Amino acid sequence: MESFEGLVEFVAVAERRGFTAAAKHLKCSTSHVSRQISKLEERLGSALLVRSTRQVNLTPNGAIYYQHAKDLLIGLQQANEQVNQEQVKLTGTLRVSAAGGFAEYHLAPALMQFAQNHADLTIDIDFNSRFVNFIDDDVDFAIRYGELSDSSLIARKLLSRSMMAVASAGYLQQHGEPTHPDHLKDHHCIISNNDTWKFSDGEESCSVKVKGRWSSNNTNVILKACEQGFGIAYLPQDNFITAIENGRLVPVLQPYWGTGASSWIVYQDKRFMPLRTRMAIDFLLEYFAGWDEK
Repeated sequence: MESFEGLVEFVAVAERRGFTAAAKHLKCSTSHVSRQISKLEERLGSALLVRSTRQVNLTPNGAIYYQHAKDLLIGLQQANEQVNQEQVKLTGTLRVSAAGGFAEYHLAPALMQFAQNHADLTIDIDFNSRFVNFIDDDVDFAIRYGELSDSSLIARKLLSRSMMAVASAGYLQQHGEPTHPDHLKDHHCIISNNDTWKFSDGEESCSVKVKGRWSSNNTNVILKACEQGFGIAYLPQDNFITAIENGRLVPVLQPYWGTGASSWIVYQDKRFMPLRTRMAIDFLLEYFAGWDEK
């Protein structure tokens, strides 16, 4: 069994490129991680890591050994879960990255329901739209909206959300109502994630580059700015339903609303995934399978 000592520490350092980051992940001291790996290298008679002041990298032998060590740990974790699959007791912390009104008003309540079913599970949601480094940030999965550019990640479609363009009655009275997407070039638009809006009339699609006085990546702020007459907003329609019902906003360009971009569950491409992560993803896919924007 001595041959297995140091494997967990070695894999953690290899994946996080540092002893301190590995120790934080394993919830132990940096000196413990260093001792375990030194003992492992001594037993093997080969250096596995190249240490520098800024980063730790794998040696050629270390890269080969890492693949085998990772496979062993994956097999052990999967075996443990297989034994306990009939009496599931999720523990640890599920870390999720999400952003926007959808995450706040729909995703969070869904995860609350999931957590209520697993009393020993901790949920940590980071409401931030920044790029996620799944290893350094120790994130299990992220919820992202729109087009995805990182092909190294696995993305599973959660749902599609229809788009809607809106403005306040005061803004339309002052600036007139656009009747075609091209007219947005002469209007103030409230910009969220991008300044190129996509429309479709069912037969043809068009894209319009817009500009305006207000820009924000916070849905609530965009909604408030739109109600205050700062311009036209274009977001998934579930963001505007209450404001329209209360008369604070008015739909515009309805024949041209796009079918909407999708929301995705995004996670690192790896063969092993903790049971809590797999079950949370499956729960969310089932939870939003019957999504109703109204």
